[in-house]
This record gives sequence, structure tokens and C-alpha cells, in this order.
Amino acid sequence: MLPPKTLFDTTTLECSKLITQRYSTSFTLGIKTLSPKFHDSIYAIYGFVRFADEIVDTFHDHDKAELLERFRKDTYQALEEKISLNPVLHAFQLVVNEFKIDHAYIDAFLNSMAMDLTDREYNCDCYEEYIYGSAEVVGLMCLKVFCEGDEAMFERLKAPACKLGAAFQKVNFLRDIKSDYHDRGRVYFPKVNFLSFCTKDKEEIEADIQRDFDDAYVGIMALPKGAKMGVYLAYIYYLKLFKKIKKAPAAQILAERVRVPDNTKLALLLSSYIRYQFNTF
Repeated sequence: MLPPKTLFDTTTLECSKLITQRYSTSFTLGIKTLSPKFHDSIYAIYGFVRFADEIVDTFHDHDKAELLERFRKDTYQALEEKISLNPVLHAFQLVVNEFKIDHAYIDAFLNSMAMDLTDREYNCDCYEEYIYGSAEVVGLMCLKVFCEGDEAMFERLKAPACKLGAAFQKVNFLRDIKSDYHDRGRVYFPKVNFLSFCTKDKEEIEADIQRDFDDAYVGIMALPKGAKMGVYLAYIYYLKLFKKIKKAPAAQILAERVRVPDNTKLALLLSSYIRYQFNTF
């Protein structure tokens, strides 16, 4: 039988794994293709990010600003005391403290979540701040885990990791532009009016996303072996989604959410695994 503290730690990590499985089949598939030594840590990061996002996007019958502030305080208390009775925060603090994840990344993430509490149209500065906090720093947290204390590697791969996070988030913005506008009053892309969104707007956004994907690929190829397959799979999945969005006219993007079917995700997993085994990335 496990010692009581180990049992508690393990149980909280399993909670984060369950959260990931419930909320994202895509990320669950990606994590499963990482080296097993990374699984618990990445589940823990996802669980933390997911629950913060739920506060601002889901709990409409509650004071979301108060909930988020409480979540922020509880997070830092957990990090300082190295324990929390909130299983998501306990699992997260285990990872942050083990891999010495910079608290500035956590600040930036929670600040971006707070930005979502207000309906807004984003200017260039706010857009870049939001992308950094909501997506790029999450990639940097994961990169800290993958580098396992190798600071030289982390510094080399920081920029591509940020580009990958930015690409993923911008694809999400394009995919969800309808629901973000109608359900949440948000238009993330600067200088874009939802009511007059056109092909030119869409093509300019897509060109920016393509540059991010191109820059990110270099970093993926330089990742440690145990991380490369899983990150590559996430890259391929989002690239597939991006290509579907590019093929869709602007009017379709405004009317419906473009998806990648589950059977296609499985096919991507298989093809990515084969390419990985034969080193043909």
C-alpha cells in the first residue's frame, strides 16, 4: 500500500488526468503519445488551465471575477505551502515546484483569464498580451517539464514553443469566432469587425497563423525524444484543422464551427506514429 502522502499526490494527479479525458480527446491523445514519465505533469498543467478557463466561460450564474480571484489566491497558497485540498491545485503545485516553473507564467495566464471577464474587441497590444498569457505560457510550462532541468535547451526552444502556442490559440479563435461573438461578446482579432468579416480579413489572419506554424516546426524537431511525438501529433491535428478552416469561405466560418472528426484524429495518430518510427517528419 502506498504511503498516505504518496496516495494523496497520486490521487490528485489522477483527477487531473480525468479532467483532461473529459474535456479534450485531442489533448488526451497527444499526452498518451508522450513518454510515460511526462504524463502526470502535463495532465496536471491541463487540469489547472482547464478549470481556470471554466470559471470565465461557464459559471454564468456566479460572480466569475470573485471565483477567479479566489482561484488565484488558492493557487499561490498551494504553491507556497506545497499542499492544497483542491486536487487540481495540489497536482499543479507538485509540477510547478518540481520543475521550477516561473510564477510569472502563471501570473500571465491568470491575467489573460481575467481579460475574458469583460466583453471587448481587442487592439493589437491586448491581443498579443492575451495570446501570450492564454497560450504561449502554457507551452512554456510544458516545455519546462520536457526539458527536465536542462536550462540551455529550454532557452533554445522558448521561442518556437511560444509560436506553437500562438498558432493553436489563433486557430481556436478562427474556429470559434461565431460563438465567441454571440455567446461571449468577444472579437479577439484586432481591427476585425465580426459583422463585416470578409475573405481579406480571413486570409490575413491565416497568413499570420501559417508563419507561427512554420516557426514552431523547427522547435518540435529539436524536442527531446520522449516529448517529440506527442507535440508533433498536436501540431498535425491543429494543422489539419487549420487547413479545413482555410478551405472554408468566410461566411461558413461565421455560421458554423469547423471540426476534425474523431476517426480523422485516430488516422492522424497512426500516420504520425509511423512517420515518427521511420524518422520521416
